[in-house]
Amino acid sequence: MVNHTQIEEDLRSLLDHSEIKTYEPLKKYTYTETGGPADFYITVHDIEDASRVLQYSYSNNIPVTYLGNGSNIIIRDGGIRGIVLNLLELNYLFESDDIITVGSGRAIIDVSNYARDLSLTGMEFACGIPGSVGGAVYMNAGAYGGEIKDCLLEVTVLDETGRRITLRNDELGLEYRKSMVQENDYAVVEAKFRLKPGKLDEIQKMMDDLTERRSTKQPLEYPSCGSVFQRPPGNFAGKLIQEAGLQGYRIGGVEVSKKHAGFMVNVDGGTAGDYEALIEHVQKRVFNLFGVTLNREVRIIGEPAHKQVEPYK
Repeated sequence: MVNHTQIEEDLRSLLDHSEIKTYEPLKKYTYTETGGPADFYITVHDIEDASRVLQYSYSNNIPVTYLGNGSNIIIRDGGIRGIVLNLLELNYLFESDDIITVGSGRAIIDVSNYARDLSLTGMEFACGIPGSVGGAVYMNAGAYGGEIKDCLLEVTVLDETGRRITLRNDELGLEYRKSMVQENDYAVVEAKFRLKPGKLDEIQKMMDDLTERRSTKQPLEYPSCGSVFQRPPGNFAGKLIQEAGLQGYRIGGVEVSKKHAGFMVNVDGGTAGDYEALIEHVQKRVFNLFGVTLNREVRIIGEPAHKQVEPYK
């Protein structure tokens, strides 16, 4: 395998518009404020450089992890081996004929607000989703009865070799918190949303209502990974956790939110290990009481703290 120094030299010579950091702490980039170091943390400023990174990593058998806003993810305390590719600088945004084209690094909230300003309806549901466009497509994000699949026209992705592929909505296998992007580990670099003309006052009223509901019901005052569990068929994860008497239950610095049982918040320097232990405890407790399996919505990636290594030395 190519050693660490050689990889860094290769990447710096290969990339035109990118920032490269080594052993970068990932807790700086996640909503949970947890996560160990990345061997290589690369922020690309255009799709061409993203493609070059993937071509190089594929040729040299180096793993690549994509990171957007870090809002629905837990990165373990041992960090991530290989390359972490930050796509947030792919953040362009424009509209033509009621179609909004946006780089995958742009916040999905920005797209919702932009659509409102143009009196386009269909993305009001996304006004409080904290993730990037790429992350929203990856998991078919949704809230308050709306989902990305309802307004997505097509996406451009990069496969593991760096090849560009354009996929239509009906080719993406969009289901509840699932997509073909997940299954194939594609990197979303651009999305297009087809919206409809609407009335500005009605759009604004709906967004105001959703914003109020979110601010009063969700624990926005603490670091968190967002909604931890998927919705069980015919039920709600938060309701089951509350009925199990787990609101306020704490492991280390992480506790089940007293405000909304579907969230886990970092109240006192919690670690990814605390999050994982609390998630497992909640799953076991709910299953033992109600026979319901809570499947995670939040992604957990990286190495445990005791497995932190430097494989390219």
